[in-house]
Amino acid sequence: MPFLSRIPDHRKGLVYIVIAALLWSSSGLFIKVLTLTAFQISFFRSLVAAMTIVAVLRFQGRKPEFHFRLPDLACTLCYAMTVILFVTATKLTTAANAIFLQFTAPIYLLFLEPWVFKRPILRNDILAVAACMGGMALFFAGHLELGGMIGNLLSILSGMCLATFSILLKWKRVRNPLQDPISALILGNFTVGLLCLPFVFPVTVSAGQAISLIYLGVFQLGISFMLFTAGQRYVSATAAAITSMLEAVFNPVWVFLGIGEKPSPFAMVGALVVMVVILWYNLRAAVTAPRTA
Repeated sequence: MPFLSRIPDHRKGLVYIVIAALLWSSSGLFIKVLTLTAFQISFFRSLVAAMTIVAVLRFQGRKPEFHFRLPDLACTLCYAMTVILFVTATKLTTAANAIFLQFTAPIYLLFLEPWVFKRPILRNDILAVAACMGGMALFFAGHLELGGMIGNLLSILSGMCLATFSILLKWKRVRNPLQDPISALILGNFTVGLLCLPFVFPVTVSAGQAISLIYLGVFQLGISFMLFTAGQRYVSATAAAITSMLEAVFNPVWVFLGIGEKPSPFAMVGALVVMVVILWYNLRAAVTAPRTA
């Protein structure tokens, strides 16, 4: 996109991550509507995503560089577990629970990123994460159920895996700036397919379900994570996680458009709180020196 070349690097990273969050936000609706099992959805979605990423790279004239060192394998496994755990959790508990609990990831990054990159814990990061979590709690007021405890636990584990994947991805960029980490997404999606394969067949997929799976694989997973990976080149892992919390705000919008479920007044206030906090956080980051590690 030529116009992106004129945008400062930090803002460019935010644009990528915001678009990724918008694409991610459509997952809850499609996963709930599809009658396939969590393993079947994860299998087909990830295979389509892997093929999408390879196709985009070929179109761009790029070749993925595969590395099999311990950090690379850990990054790949964390990505795969994030995807599988979130889909499974969404099937076992409410979409609100799954999203809210997965987005505890920024809390872990608050302490993990400073420890890995040897920098102090920043006050703005703490304030932003606390305010966003408060806004999300308000957003889902009355919709966070105590049932489905296994699904809730899997959502928390998914958040831990997402935080670890994000920090490993950032570490790979800092450690080897010339190495493209996109291979972790390709291997991660094939790993999802391999882990889910024993639980996929027999399966019957209708035309409508096939279209939904193609959308989920191409846009909601493949292109979105490519954008997230590209965005992390220009912002910190914590900033990327905070900005991607927009996914939780827009997820109910897709549900409203898809099945007509209207958000409550609390939800609208909570959404406003999260968006204002994210805007404040990133405006302050743009004024001060942008962090890239």
